[in-house]
Amino acid sequence: MARRLTVGAELQRDGGAHVRIWAPACSSVELVVGGRAAIPMDRESDGHFSAFDEHARAGGRYWFRLDGERLRPDPASRWQPDGPHEPSAYVNPRAFHWTDHSREGLKPVGQVIYEMHVGTFTPEGTWAAAAEQLAELAEVGITIVEMMPVAEFPGRFGWGYDGVQLYAPAHAYGAPDDLRAFVDRAHAVGLGVILDVVYNHLGPDGNYLGEFSADYFTDKYSNDWGRSINFEGPAPVREYFIQNAGYWIEEFHLDGLRLDATQDLKDRSPRHVIADIVTAAREAGGPRAIYIVAENEPQDTTIARSPARGGYGVDALWNDDAHHTAMVALTGRREAYYRDYLGTPQELVSCARLGYLYQGQWYSWQAKRRGTPALDLSPHTFVAYLENHDQVANSAFGKRLHQLTSPGRYRAMAAWLLLGPATPLLFQGQEFASSKPFLYFADHTSELAEDVRRGRVEFLAQFPSLTDDRVVRALPSPGDVKTFESCVLDFAERHRHHEAYALHRDLLALRRDDEVLARAGTYRPEGAVLGPGAFLLRYVDQDRGDRLLIVNLDRDLEFAPVREPLLAPPFRARWRLVWSSESPAYGGQGAPPLRTDEAWTIPGGSAMFLVSELP
Repeated sequence: MARRLTVGAELQRDGGAHVRIWAPACSSVELVVGGRAAIPMDRESDGHFSAFDEHARAGGRYWFRLDGERLRPDPASRWQPDGPHEPSAYVNPRAFHWTDHSREGLKPVGQVIYEMHVGTFTPEGTWAAAAEQLAELAEVGITIVEMMPVAEFPGRFGWGYDGVQLYAPAHAYGAPDDLRAFVDRAHAVGLGVILDVVYNHLGPDGNYLGEFSADYFTDKYSNDWGRSINFEGPAPVREYFIQNAGYWIEEFHLDGLRLDATQDLKDRSPRHVIADIVTAAREAGGPRAIYIVAENEPQDTTIARSPARGGYGVDALWNDDAHHTAMVALTGRREAYYRDYLGTPQELVSCARLGYLYQGQWYSWQAKRRGTPALDLSPHTFVAYLENHDQVANSAFGKRLHQLTSPGRYRAMAAWLLLGPATPLLFQGQEFASSKPFLYFADHTSELAEDVRRGRVEFLAQFPSLTDDRVVRALPSPGDVKTFESCVLDFAERHRHHEAYALHRDLLALRRDDEVLARAGTYRPEGAVLGPGAFLLRYVDQDRGDRLLIVNLDRDLEFAPVREPLLAPPFRARWRLVWSSESPAYGGQGAPPLRTDEAWTIPGGSAMFLVSELP
């Protein structure tokens, strides 16, 4: 039989379906199809069971009966129309008519990422509704949509990080072909799509893998989220996860992956499973360039080096250091894991130039060294952000960053993010200063829901201010549908908040169209501290002229004399101001004329971008 994956149900071109599953814990497995007699599955020598269903059709439902007793869905199901506890459905991945044959893939330089939670991105919470907004995202200047996890999860709503059937697109958002249509539409408007995948654990509700084999999990390693996956165990365990990476690329035309919490992918095999996942994804992409991002809390840069240099071949790493220092700079709050950041101009310059702030130094919050060397990595290797799903939600009420600081300082920091050399990421709604929070929500059974609620309170207790009884009593309940609904974006705010929308649109246009900024991620800018809250980044380009970004998060700063050499224009050239965060179009108060041949005055709470030109 022709198969694309080792396990799962695969419809054959000449009819019927070949069904295969790895279940060494079972003495017998039967394929149960509604209204027909069960089909005994043949046991193979390595613990696989297989059968052929000659009557199978797309949309038909099937179960596995384990040891003549328990009906269970397929762990490699391509669709769970009624949720993770119900029967699986046959899917024909070849039936969809793709129109994206000319797509070229994603290069690691020049990208702007947009993190999206499908369930709250639109009021409908579906791929079909989200697809209608893709052209607008492309117009704003986004190049990649990064979907939060969409593998099948229990309940009506959730973040997706408790997925339990990793091959089945979540039925809450639509059918598998709705996801394909979303990706096809994204490609039509010039967007790439990458998917956040969770290979470090499975959710607690609807996870039946252990009934097929206890070897899927191990207690050898601790794990922040649940039992660790046994990547050092039997080959079918690794195959289940490695093939999943290629599956999303091949069958849904995705352009890449974001690997969640890679520090909990514990593996001491001769070749780390992350390297195998990356290889599988790239092979599935064929000639198209596949873009792979990783989250790694300990900041292990091995992940982002090429295999030739002993690395795993990932393109980019999330940079929490950049977020944390920016957060402190804008709010002044240094509780919990913000303790080791001051938000100083030097920290902001160092993040822009060198990526991680912590590359092996002592880190008091964890009472150990943090990070590994990254000085050899290009700036585009680091994904920087002011908001993401975790950081917005890791607060009492999920407020957006623009609500926690002054408008001028926020606009200035947006310039640092979007005109800096790192790969920028915006969280959904950030581009128009969404007033909607992003909270933690998960729809579980009553007993598990109470555990989740208590766990959330315990997690937030690392912030002393969030142990206030008044705050604890007011915390939105993760299991309350109103918590979920409160996070749904309101696209009318694109118009009501037109100044914020114009700010992000113009910054992204400048990043895209300026011939120096367009390649800025390939080399480090120069940088200097100008004052208590002021700094500059300078892109040196002898062929196209230099570019200068000045950010002042403090009060007005006057330079007389101008004693910083990086403020001097190139030989025989002059600076021309081309952009200011204080433009009235963005809600600013205007900026005084900048006479660069005289003393410089840099307004407080502002940013400006200058281009060198010959007279």
